[in-house]
Amino acid sequence: MSGGARRYRGVMPEPVTVQYFKHPRTPHWRQQMRLLGDDEHGIWLGMDEGAFFRKGADAPVPSPTPMVQLVRPGAWWTLLYNGPRHRYPVYVDVIAPATWFGGRRVEMVDLDLDVVQLTDGSVRLLDEDEFADHRVSLGYPQDWIAGAERAAREVTEMLTGGLEPFAARMRAWHDHLTGGAPTPA
Repeated sequence: MSGGARRYRGVMPEPVTVQYFKHPRTPHWRQQMRLLGDDEHGIWLGMDEGAFFRKGADAPVPSPTPMVQLVRPGAWWTLLYNGPRHRYPVYVDVIAPATWFGGRRVEMVDLDLDVVQLTDGSVRLLDEDEFADHRVSLGYPQDWIAGAERAAREVTEMLTGGLEPFAARMRAWHDHLTGGAPTPA
């Protein structure tokens, strides 16, 4: 990562495969995204409206809105900013920290908890019941349980407080993806 934002110029970068799993290694969500750049928050990926994503072995479905995703090194969460037209403009998946493979594939284990911000600005924690069930039935390691619970609290506080990258930064990367706005500085 660089100290300031970096955009990858020249030839359109190859797609990055974003692969989510459920523990232990059951395929969950998968999509192809473009590498937009990186900044002090992590690596930003973009997906155009209509691009396809897939859940497990289900048929691919088109994205209803353009979105950007932040993959933050070592974080127990990943941010998806879907833009203001989406039911959940901000969707944060609580995950075991992501692992990169050769810069073209990133994998993460979805730990059920999701923190969302609705169009009215309210913030909600989703899927606590699923997390409670899976921590036992799927045998989540104790450090995953602690990391997931901590991440859900931290993200809720950051979103409620309007802290970055949940304020202007995610919107700037989204504007960069959708309207050709300059790379966020």
